[in-house]
Amino acid sequence: MRGYYFITDSKLSLAGNVSDVLQAVSCRVEAVQYRNKNAETRQMYEEAVQLREICWDSIFLINDRVDIALAVDADGVHLGQSDMPCLAARKLLGPERIIGVTVHNLAEALQAKSMGADYLGVSPIFQTATKPDAGKPAGICLIEEIRAKVDISLIAIGGINHSNANEVVGAGADGLCAISCVVAKRNVKDEILKFQEIFRHAGERSRS
Repeated sequence: MRGYYFITDSKLSLAGNVSDVLQAVSCRVEAVQYRNKNAETRQMYEEAVQLREICWDSIFLINDRVDIALAVDADGVHLGQSDMPCLAARKLLGPERIIGVTVHNLAEALQAKSMGADYLGVSPIFQTATKPDAGKPAGICLIEEIRAKVDISLIAIGGINHSNANEVVGAGADGLCAISCVVAKRNVKDEILKFQEIFRHAGERSRS
């Protein structure tokens, strides 16, 4: 899992989740996570069905809700530290679906890896207002610390924007998510492509 990792945010979005995801998919993002903390289950299911149809060429993940993921045949789920444990989710989802876990320190990262997580969301890297309960920012040193001990994909989240994204990639993140500086803009596609370009240049440097 590499490059820009898209997460929906209906509160910040100017155009709505469906429009945002259409633009994200047009940028060939590898993964789309549907997150809607404020929706009732029926609403979340119906929107997830729509988004599942759009994400035919991207990994489609559901935040928190294993039941919704199963109901819409999503590719997997993303779990926080207060959500269903990774091992329990794996029993329900089976071996083929993807499970990502948010971690805030090395101990959580090692535990998630040992429980079978396929990738880690490392958060929060910088100060963020998108997720009020995100906790104290850890800085890029957390990416470096986890990268040295864990060999699965690391997706950096929290306070990332175009001015600090290069630091995040340089620290060893395989991917990153920046929500407010993308979905709160009028041209979501252009903002995503700027991030994708950072990974393209990083790949060229590693091959040279």
